Amino acid sequence: MPLLKDILFGASLIEIHGDRDQEITSLALDSRKVQKGGLFFAVPGLTVDGHDFIDKAIELGASAIVCEEIPQDLRKNTTYIQVENSAAAMGVVAANFFDNPSKKLRLVGITGTNGKTTTATLSFQLFQQLGYKVGLLSTVENKINDKVLESKYTTPDAIAINELLAQMVKEGCTHAFMEVSSHALVQHRTKGLDFAGGVFTNITHDHLDYHETFDEYIRAKKLLFDGLSREAFALVNVDDKRGHVMMQNTRADKNTYSLKSMADYKAKILHNTLQGLELDIDGVSTWFKLIGDFNAYNLLAVYATAVLLEEEKEEVLTALSQMDGARGRFEQVQNPNDILAIVDYAHTPDALENVLKTIDNLRTRQETVITVIGCGGNRDKGKRPEMARIAAQFSNKIILTSDNPRDEDPQQILTDMMAGVPKVDQKKTMVIEDRKEAIRTACNLANPMDIILVAGKGHETYQEIKGVRNHFDDKEVLSKMLNS
Repeated sequence: MPLLKDILFGASLIEIHGDRDQEITSLALDSRKVQKGGLFFAVPGLTVDGHDFIDKAIELGASAIVCEEIPQDLRKNTTYIQVENSAAAMGVVAANFFDNPSKKLRLVGITGTNGKTTTATLSFQLFQQLGYKVGLLSTVENKINDKVLESKYTTPDAIAINELLAQMVKEGCTHAFMEVSSHALVQHRTKGLDFAGGVFTNITHDHLDYHETFDEYIRAKKLLFDGLSREAFALVNVDDKRGHVMMQNTRADKNTYSLKSMADYKAKILHNTLQGLELDIDGVSTWFKLIGDFNAYNLLAVYATAVLLEEEKEEVLTALSQMDGARGRFEQVQNPNDILAIVDYAHTPDALENVLKTIDNLRTRQETVITVIGCGGNRDKGKRPEMARIAAQFSNKIILTSDNPRDEDPQQILTDMMAGVPKVDQKKTMVIEDRKEAIRTACNLANPMDIILVAGKGHETYQEIKGVRNHFDDKEVLSKMLNS
């Protein structure tokens, strides 16, 4: 077991009271999970302050406390470490405790509003195909090769991230690909990690309930690139005007990719159909199974990442051409009715517009496009009318329904959405609060060759209502309705 003084290396310490030569058995952010001889991090949060649970952590066996404020009453046989920022210190200490696993992997972080999951998943699949042992940390699942790791957290904290990376190292992984959210960056969950590269996909309206302003959201994403070392690479999409902004202060090797502009890695769409994409990437024409302009960007990002990780271009393109996308991302549901049924995670205005524009560009105009869409509760309310407006603009029929209402009244969410539907489109709009009934109705309305899009939840297998997560899988429900 490591010594306390060793795992504190690199943390911004103010002062220490107590024994720093003791062994530390475990780390905990949640006081209920403290083990005897463990180190507890008192982190101020949005709703609770970890400093309020210091005494409880000590009672459960914590022998050391990391905190921003030293308590007035100090307990015997307990070491108190005062730091500038407990969350940032936790990232550094967690990395040290697990013997800095990110330094033993080629870890690539992928950030952006849309495309993170597909880019991370395709990169993971690609390096598997190329013969490596690979790890994946994503919002869908965490994996080591074909083994799915139990996901204890929707968004892992710094302790969980380093524990997962350490497990990957133990099982022989050489590479790992990680979705890096704006929340994770602002909350210092990636502090202490050594990234071999950072990838920026794009940035659009999202998470403003948390970041408050779009400028703050941009600054959050930029933190990944600000923290890269000189040995790392930065890869950004310069068709997004914030691409160059991401690299302004980075020390990393700067690289760009694009479909429309001059860039280090360039692609051109040759054919774009509902059966797949043909792209010219760096002068080589290749057919891919994935569909749509947004997947052209994802494929190009994955290709460029692999080349920057010193893989052979031809091998990369050959392997990529054989791959399917990520679960719940433009995922087609097979059925005997010749209906094109699609499940997609699109839960932002931009993502929904991308998916619907892709369908619109590829359809023959003989089909009816039926979109089922909802918006989450306790989240950015500003996007609700915009989501409904976009659905109405690109669909022949729309059904507004519940997503994850959480603690909000589902009817209020639907009222907020309905406010964005233009009067001229209200006749083609239905409001069905029950998501299962909404999907059933879409299936009943569809004829052969029609297109159903069920958007907003994608890979999720639950619906959160009043603090309870009930089993609900869009793909499962849609498949059952179409195949019954």
